[in-house]
Amino acid sequence: QFITIASTSSTEQSGLFKHILPMFQKKTGIEVRVVALGTGQSLDMGKRGDADVVFVHARSAEEKFVAEGYGVKRLPVMYNDFVLIGPKSDPAKIAGGKNILEALRKVRSAAAPFVSRGDRSGTHMAELALWKQSGIDIASAKGPWYRDTGQGMGPALNTASSMNGYILADRGTWISFKNRGDLAILVEGDKRLFNQYGVILVNPAKHRHVKKDLGQTFIDWIISPDGQKAIAGYRIGSEQLFFPNAGDKDA
Repeated sequence: QFITIASTSSTEQSGLFKHILPMFQKKTGIEVRVVALGTGQSLDMGKRGDADVVFVHARSAEEKFVAEGYGVKRLPVMYNDFVLIGPKSDPAKIAGGKNILEALRKVRSAAAPFVSRGDRSGTHMAELALWKQSGIDIASAKGPWYRDTGQGMGPALNTASSMNGYILADRGTWISFKNRGDLAILVEGDKRLFNQYGVILVNPAKHRHVKKDLGQTFIDWIISPDGQKAIAGYRIGSEQLFFPNAGDKDA
């Protein structure tokens, strides 16, 4: 017995799934096959009926997915946050700041190298929203300084490392990322950098082959005390990568 979950590259590349899925399989006997894409592509997979469950992080896109009848119900699972990574030399002079919008304006003013996922992922959607909030129309402002990669979080971080560029990343992938080079977290702690994850069963009324019962078993487990404890227990060194919050109905 197996289910297919379309999820974000961050849940895969951070190592979270390797930590929690063996516990789920041991308890239920259900194998989980993960297809790790950006949030936009994961939701597209769900729309086509190529996944049983989507596990992503872009609430407005998730709610639209459900409203259009592609998903049964969106449930909050966990959160972490985004961080702005950059070279320690910091040509944009943003290190230590708490205001992400001010930091992005400084990066733009300095025309400092900035690496974007450019892949319709949850992280990319968050980045575009932050540029907009900062008053910058990135579509017209981008130039040689702005690099669209069309890649997952890990490969995009590799590009930033090789270019000594700035990049918005989820903290979980950053903590597990080894090829840091001269990069470090420069801006963190702004409430606008909050990063919520949700889980949705693909609607079997749209696609009859969706494994409704097995998929629901996974969802029930991930939001249960056992699943939430498994998420909280995933650490690298002393750092916890994700924080369970299935009980927060407003998340």
